[in-house]
Amino acid sequence: MRRALLTIFLAFLSASVLAQSYPSRPVRIVVAFPPGGSADVLGRLMAVKLSELWTQPVVIENKPGASANIGADHVAKSPPDGYTLLLATPALAVSAAAFSNLTYDAQRDLAPVAMVSVFANVLVVHPSVPAATPQELIRYAKANPGKLSYASAGSTSAIRFAFEHFKQITGIDAVHIPYKGSAPSTQAMISGESHTMMMTLVDALPHIKNGRLRALAATTASRIAVLPELPTLSETAAPGFDYITWHGFFAPAGTPAAVIEKINRDVNSVLGQADVKERLTTMGMDIRPGTPADLGSLFREEISKWKEVARVANIKAE
Repeated sequence: MRRALLTIFLAFLSASVLAQSYPSRPVRIVVAFPPGGSADVLGRLMAVKLSELWTQPVVIENKPGASANIGADHVAKSPPDGYTLLLATPALAVSAAAFSNLTYDAQRDLAPVAMVSVFANVLVVHPSVPAATPQELIRYAKANPGKLSYASAGSTSAIRFAFEHFKQITGIDAVHIPYKGSAPSTQAMISGESHTMMMTLVDALPHIKNGRLRALAATTASRIAVLPELPTLSETAAPGFDYITWHGFFAPAGTPAAVIEKINRDVNSVLGQADVKERLTTMGMDIRPGTPADLGSLFREEISKWKEVARVANIKAE
């Protein structure tokens, strides 16, 4: 009994010492998308701020590809010491829900560390579509089955799953047109090649303002502060609909709890800095500090939701 208690005490002491000395060398933040996107920009901002706080280099490594699974797989198989972190997005939950052949298990192999931010999203249409409200879009789609098309950033993108969820709630028929990323899908919307899409506010807002796209509704549960007159899908045509784009840090499973707690505290500290708040607000993001448990709860809820959407829509990713 004494030996068991001593072992537990020494393990606790070792973890505490490790957390106090963390980080003692450079930290890597893996972004599973190409440079220049919102996750990359956010990651680089957080890297600079955490580096200042830790007095250690924090380096961004872009590992895009395979629906963001290359980067996630890399982190899942990295040493569980806190020196390799994943800046994740809803793509991680979608992959966990839709893919049957992943070489890692996100829920088993990754540990939630800290929420960072959430993005507002909007349902937009090309101006040629005769709809100014979600209700009018639904009526148009039902009167013209198979003629309405919606764009996404890929066949297994979170945007695709969100629109499929919208279809399931409203009963409309719309043809999915996948593109290789948000930039080409946005261009397809502007050109009229696709009729409608759910887009992040930061991507959509310039085109809404210049009239190239028409906003019908926010996809979030609450209205968007910068577009307060824009109703939500939930209050107009799709009760209960709530789609956000989130960012959060994950670490390899097995990372000491004391290290995860330290990273969480420091991320929340960075999010409390006035210049960080201002920068993220200008990017259309809402800061979302919280505990590892908060991120874990969101992640599990998203996986459950997207699994059901994939089942109903018969989406099978390989």
